[in-house]
Amino acid sequence: MVSPPPGAAAAAAAAVAAAARAWLRVGPAPRPLMGSQGGLGPPGNGGPGEGESGETRKLQEGRAARGKRRKGKGKGKAGAGQGGRGSGAEGKTQPPQAKEAAGLGAEAGERAGLGKLGEGGGSVEEGARRIVRGDEGSAGARKEAKGRYDGKKEEWRVRTGQREDARPARAQGRGCQAWGRLAGTGAAMAAAAAEEEAGAREPAGRPAAGPALLRLPEELLLLICSYLDMQALGRLAQVCRWLRRFTNCDLLWRRIARASLNSGFTRLGTDLMASVPVKERVKVSQNWRLGRCREGILLKWKCSQMPWMQLEGDSLYISQANFILAYQFRPDGASLNRRPLGVFAGHDEDVCHFVLANSHIISAGGDGKIGIHKIHSTFTVKYSAHEQEVNCVDCKGGIIVSGSRDRTAKVWPLASGRLGQCLHTIQTEDRVWSIAISPLHSSFVTGTACCGHFSPLRIWDLNSGQLMTHLGGDFPPGAGVLDVMYESPSTLLSCGYDTYVRYWDLRASVRKCVMEWEEPHDSTLYCLQTDGNHLLATGSSYYGVVRLWDRRQRACLHAFPLTSTPLSSPVYCLRFTTRHLYAALSYNLHGLDFQTP
Repeated sequence: MVSPPPGAAAAAAAAVAAAARAWLRVGPAPRPLMGSQGGLGPPGNGGPGEGESGETRKLQEGRAARGKRRKGKGKGKAGAGQGGRGSGAEGKTQPPQAKEAAGLGAEAGERAGLGKLGEGGGSVEEGARRIVRGDEGSAGARKEAKGRYDGKKEEWRVRTGQREDARPARAQGRGCQAWGRLAGTGAAMAAAAAEEEAGAREPAGRPAAGPALLRLPEELLLLICSYLDMQALGRLAQVCRWLRRFTNCDLLWRRIARASLNSGFTRLGTDLMASVPVKERVKVSQNWRLGRCREGILLKWKCSQMPWMQLEGDSLYISQANFILAYQFRPDGASLNRRPLGVFAGHDEDVCHFVLANSHIISAGGDGKIGIHKIHSTFTVKYSAHEQEVNCVDCKGGIIVSGSRDRTAKVWPLASGRLGQCLHTIQTEDRVWSIAISPLHSSFVTGTACCGHFSPLRIWDLNSGQLMTHLGGDFPPGAGVLDVMYESPSTLLSCGYDTYVRYWDLRASVRKCVMEWEEPHDSTLYCLQTDGNHLLATGSSYYGVVRLWDRRQRACLHAFPLTSTPLSSPVYCLRFTTRHLYAALSYNLHGLDFQTP
């Protein structure tokens, strides 16, 4: 038997494949690829050649070509058919038709077994059918692999937040592909951050699963949590977003706030600052309890003064010499606008005392006159009230009471048609340093110098001017009362030269105070202020010392000296809010910020 010449098997296989495609109308046969020398000799660029291992090399060549197409690389050389023809030029990208033809030829040759046509026998039609079946199977496998690859790619796009229509054109080379991946990752991170921020802004819903405690009705859960202390509520707020929102409820913090210092609740439970969340007030009250604050000077003046001040909303009114100036607080509350809102004048000598009532400023001067100023207009009236300087004044319910060094206290109407008409003149037989009207507008109390044989604290009927009662009986001579204030219709506080703060309850006894606090350094107490519940603040006569007291304790809670030795000054007046304390001294106005210590 004569063996076929070299290359005859490859030529026969190519002819059979072309005939099969033409017979089945698969499409035109791929154009034969030339070698590097332009002939049908050895394949260019190291392609697979003839010999015993030709079939194996052709199978590997087809798999390598498919792998390169999947990776998206534009380089490589594909083997051509069973005869091992390669591409003509090195390093050039093969056209898709040529690569597909190469892969089809390799797989079809393997499955049909055309490497041994001379030995296997069979008709040309049978060989063509085998080639077509191999071609169809290879195409199905490629489609299935391509589908899996596209599915993975789409899953990656969905996971990273990319969209097909927004994806940029496919970059050429590895650098462009890496840049595309980096941009996709950045977009995914931005989308995740936006989603997290939106979730934080949305109100947290009750967890669907969790402990049985979270599935209780809110009313029952409120009742249970109302027995927790401040630390337990703080830890509970760290469990989840829903519990954090739940523990911000004012009802849970109201009981804690009423037991805290300067939280805006009176002893009777009245909320004086309903616009501020109770939880925030409880946080600030811890700074009052621990004495954490930031000190600053709000105003200064050149010569020594005896200032008095009042607070109303976001404004501060302070007396300097014979003027009363109104300043507006800045939003932080710890500083003032330098330019005053208004200046109220009218006295010939220093202003000793003033109060705010019914949009009016009622002032008492060293010239023995009482001045009445409308806050929002230029209306000012002054009239002679006493023979000597007027030390104190108060106004409630349209009634003005005043006390003077001339040992008298007088009652005046605030009505515009009766200004300056004295209703009652009361002989106190002692110099009057302080005065206050009862919240019921039925009586008023006077604090005198205690130079006689009677108590310095006496209560008078406001309608008749008659003495109702006097408080205490064991005051030493000279224990004058410099400041007195009503806390409720039946309770009041007093302080003065005897270095004591006394708390009086008219329902219990008028002979003895129910509680007292002694100044540790035996200094005269010029003024006092209370939050209506547990906090008490006093101003001493030396070194500008402001003391904070917890009325449930005997000892002083904290002391803040506001001046040094060369500039020792009494604290003539002090006022505070739930966040700040203001103290007026001889040369400046100090502020203590407890909100941001």
